[in-house]
Amino acid sequence: MFQKITLLLLLSAIVSCKNDSNKNEKINAAQWLIGTWENKSADGNLEEIWQKVNDSTFQGQSYYIKAEDTLHFETITLQQIGDELTYSAAVKGQNNDKSVPFKLSGEAGKKLVFENPKHDYPQKISYSQITADSLVAKISGVQQGKQSSEQFSMKKVK
Repeated sequence: MFQKITLLLLLSAIVSCKNDSNKNEKINAAQWLIGTWENKSADGNLEEIWQKVNDSTFQGQSYYIKAEDTLHFETITLQQIGDELTYSAAVKGQNNDKSVPFKLSGEAGKKLVFENPKHDYPQKISYSQITADSLVAKISGVQQGKQSSEQFSMKKVK
């Protein structure tokens, strides 16, 4: 009897550990985002910084600087709650500085696609890891009645 109880306790401990390891698998698959990414060009510098806050949340900042002027600044939260991964962006000077959520709609390998069809623009945001130190971020959707997209290639600097 003692052996059966010990075996059951051992099996339940193994099963619970296995479930915990899969608990945040979607955000764990996005670990490659962590770090500082940039794109320097004659038009200006784009920088995006991602940090891990905890096991279910990453925090990011993205800004675009031309000369001495910050033309664009946003804070980003990537968070897994249950089985759902959400990308929320708050752009300074837009939407009363409130964040707009985009839900994960697709993932394959090192590509994440988030969508919010109700948002004015963009309706889709994607990140694709090209190599360990390069990625492409893309925003797309309908803007002023026309399909539009912008793509940003970035290199990891930290």
